[in-house]
Amino acid sequence: MSKNTKKSSSSKKAADNEKVPNEILENQRTRVSVGNAGVENTRGVYYSGAYTSLGYDNSFSLERFKKNFQIKVLQDKPDHLVFEMIGVDAPIANALRRILIAEIPTMAIEKVFIINNTSILQDEVLAHRLGLIPIKVDPRKFNFKQASKEYTAEDTLIFKLNVRCYKDENGETVNGTVTSGQLKWEPTEDQESMFGENPEDFPRPVHDDIPIVKLRPGQTVDIQLYCEKNIGREHIKWSPVGTASYRLMPDITVDSSKFDKKQAEKLKATCPKNVFDIEDSYQVIAARPLDCTMCRECIRDPEFENVVKLERIRDHFIYSIESLGALPPKVLFQEAIKILIEKCDDIENSLKEMM
Repeated sequence: MSKNTKKSSSSKKAADNEKVPNEILENQRTRVSVGNAGVENTRGVYYSGAYTSLGYDNSFSLERFKKNFQIKVLQDKPDHLVFEMIGVDAPIANALRRILIAEIPTMAIEKVFIINNTSILQDEVLAHRLGLIPIKVDPRKFNFKQASKEYTAEDTLIFKLNVRCYKDENGETVNGTVTSGQLKWEPTEDQESMFGENPEDFPRPVHDDIPIVKLRPGQTVDIQLYCEKNIGREHIKWSPVGTASYRLMPDITVDSSKFDKKQAEKLKATCPKNVFDIEDSYQVIAARPLDCTMCRECIRDPEFENVVKLERIRDHFIYSIESLGALPPKVLFQEAIKILIEKCDDIENSLKEMM
């Protein structure tokens, strides 16, 4: 064997030795392991020099981020958005979740002036129930109410609730249940021009069938309500979402090279979410990984513990946003990104002032 051949073989062997630890580190950096004993490798490593001594580059690259970042919409409904967000770290995903819950403004009932309430419900409880009714109106049309200033058309919406319970000529009870649909918007100044002539665009409760209070014949509620703009961090009634959540994308691999038909069918039947399918030669694959809840039923049987490998991808998130109706969930996500950018700009400006 020539010297060049020996040298080439040595170089190849050295390259293979360098490749092995890099693959291990890449798996540790990008995966969370799920086993019978619990979840392992949950803590992310974000420091760019964490693996420098091992010759592994963990530094942030804007070009790599632009190349890898993706958003894939899985479900887009008027009140529910589900999408995949790929290529970001957990702190960013969680920052967007917290912004969605607590920092996107909406309009909600803040002041309740009770003119008459002869129902069985106390004034304080009635006011609280009214405040939690979601209002269908674009908050971007309004300003934040200044505590030292009077109410204006630019920062306040006024609703009226005047309902009396009685028996009609047939002896039937009318207005036995007061619902959110009985709230009537009272425009002030030039507010009508803000929403056009279509009644569907007028401010109103998101749902008309929310029960407020039950009345008996002779009882009355006469209330004036003032809506103000604020954020969920001040009170949950201003939160625009019912839920904003995410989970890591499941990554399931099955080594079924030695499976027979009985073993393949047994593994498939083990999963309560029907994640697995059987292909030719009794190869079992995770055909529906999005449905996996990591219940670990597939690895509880010792027969499959070392065959099925359950992991989650650390930078691949399945996001779910359920809007309460003030704004569509897609718009809420866009507003959350704008707020996050503003926060980053504030930090950048503060750092510049310190230098």
